[in-house]
Amino acid sequence: MSATELSRLVKPRALPAEAMTITADTTEREALAKRFSVTAVPALAAHIEFATDEEAVLVNGKLLATIQQPCAITGVELTYDVEEPLVLRFVPAGSLPAHAPDEEIELDSEDLDEIEYEGETFDLGEAIAQTLALAIDPYREGPGADEARETAGIVSDEDKAPSGPLAEALAALKKD
Repeated sequence: MSATELSRLVKPRALPAEAMTITADTTEREALAKRFSVTAVPALAAHIEFATDEEAVLVNGKLLATIQQPCAITGVELTYDVEEPLVLRFVPAGSLPAHAPDEEIELDSEDLDEIEYEGETFDLGEAIAQTLALAIDPYREGPGADEARETAGIVSDEDKAPSGPLAEALAALKKD
């Protein structure tokens, strides 16, 4: 297994009995910011509890982070907080059903965060990092975004009035 920016190996046979907090240090946060193409990750912590279910290890908790990145419209730096639930299920490799590469499968909410692991440990830190990646909004807008759009003359699809023969016919029907 290759090292990740936030590696926290956990042995399923020796799970902590108490709730725990995983906090990323400065070096880990800098590496995660680079990996996820944001300016900075000033804070990152996960508060978690462990439980077991047959052969699976259940991780429940909360991810708390602060993200700094440029506004998608103005480019001005903005900082915001992320709070995401952590609901993960670690299962031994080969425990999940196999599917053909092009097979369409339907997932239940319980299936979405099942993570297979090999050997005697799984990397909880990498799972936390992936949860953070999904929580980052790459198109986050800051407070000046609407004004910048207006100044540039950019109109969103919601602001446009429908046009064309069909729109005119519908407008005429609404008047009646």
